[in-house]
Amino acid sequence: MKVFFRNLVLCALPLLFAAGSGYYFTTIQGSCGAMVGALFAGKCAGRQRQYQARFQLAGAGFGLVLAATLGTWLEHRRRRAVQRTTSAVQRTPLEGEPS
Repeated sequence: MKVFFRNLVLCALPLLFAAGSGYYFTTIQGSCGAMVGALFAGKCAGRQRQYQARFQLAGAGFGLVLAATLGTWLEHRRRRAVQRTTSAVQRTPLEGEPS
């Protein structure tokens, strides 16, 4: 169950980063009418959606790289722990065997 939750969190990271970056973009970006005036607000809305989509894509890309790096590091750490336990088991002498 622990492995399932770890993988679930790793898979959710890109989605969370994309949603967070999209929300951040909407908080820092003002309305089109306030930025360029009422005359050009129609053109600005389309451009603003394009920029928000790019911002979300960049956030998802960063989340993907972070999740891949974190997953690789966790897997490498787990393999080293498993190798330590198997090497410790192999080094113990068997019963009845002279040491």
